[in-house]
Amino acid sequence: MLESLLGHVPLSFHIFMLFATVTVAGAAGVAFAKNIVYSAFSLLAAFAGMVGLFGLLSADFLAVVQLMVYVGGILVLILFAVMLTNKIKDAKRSNPSNNRIIGMTITAAMTFILIAAVSGHDWATRDPGPFKSQIEDIGAGFLGPYLINFEIAGLVLLVALVAAVVVARKEVKDDEPQTPGSAQ
Repeated sequence: MLESLLGHVPLSFHIFMLFATVTVAGAAGVAFAKNIVYSAFSLLAAFAGMVGLFGLLSADFLAVVQLMVYVGGILVLILFAVMLTNKIKDAKRSNPSNNRIIGMTITAAMTFILIAAVSGHDWATRDPGPFKSQIEDIGAGFLGPYLINFEIAGLVLLVALVAAVVVARKEVKDDEPQTPGSAQ
């Protein structure tokens, strides 16, 4: 019965559609939510859908980086910023809608252009083959031909981290009263 309804559509297509739907629904929630807290949680759904899409594409390194950096770091930072902001309950509309007609016109035109581009292309398909992790190739690239670039990026990040600590550091004031003859 299920085979007759689905036809010869592979399971990977249905999994892809699930992840794509979660991603697009999360992005729509970010754009259209009237509350900034709901926008932030919708961003979680969009990021999680992207992790699933990267995993489905056998891009394991990108999936893990998306999960750790965006879901684990950026999204948590955004949620803390939203939750710790004063008077967050007063912000009823985080995304005011202006010029809806212009926006819908541009959206319709872009949708038409994208559908025409996708449907007018002859897509080549092939058997995906067995899963092969990309992490070994990325590590060999970082420690091989791109070693200098990797080291420079590490130094730039170190300088940015030290600069952030210097900017965020509070001046330590001496609480002890100074006597008139003491050195300052």
